[in-house]
Amino acid sequence: METIRSMFQHLHWANLRILETLQNGEENKQANNLFSHILHAVNVWFTRLKGADSSHLPIWSEVSLETCAEMVNQNNQNYGEFLSRLSNTDLDQLVYYKNSKGTEFHHSIRDILTHVALHGQYHRGQINQLLRAADKEPISVDYIMFRR
Repeated sequence: METIRSMFQHLHWANLRILETLQNGEENKQANNLFSHILHAVNVWFTRLKGADSSHLPIWSEVSLETCAEMVNQNNQNYGEFLSRLSNTDLDQLVYYKNSKGTEFHHSIRDILTHVALHGQYHRGQINQLLRAADKEPISVDYIMFRR
């Protein structure tokens, strides 16, 4: 559990760093869209972990940076509370859910949490690539930087 909790602390830290970078720079629609996607996906997976239907929730809906800031904090609160109630044995419980196309899947809580933590890192890398292409300094969001 300690590793998973640390991964989610990193996720929040990295999202705050990206948010601050996007707020303090010129608007970059592609970067904003990717960041919105990260936050929506985190919420979709949280909804699934709760056992609720996520099929109505957006995945690729761009929102303002102000809304992103609210989502960063809400996602952090949701997962913080969720993780605080989990034990190591809970991690192997299966979660049944349907994707946006209505196909049913099931995965362990451990696999879902690992996916959520890693998925955002992929897209934060894409955001950094867009920043570099726009002659902006990319922001370091590596896990080891977080741990330092």
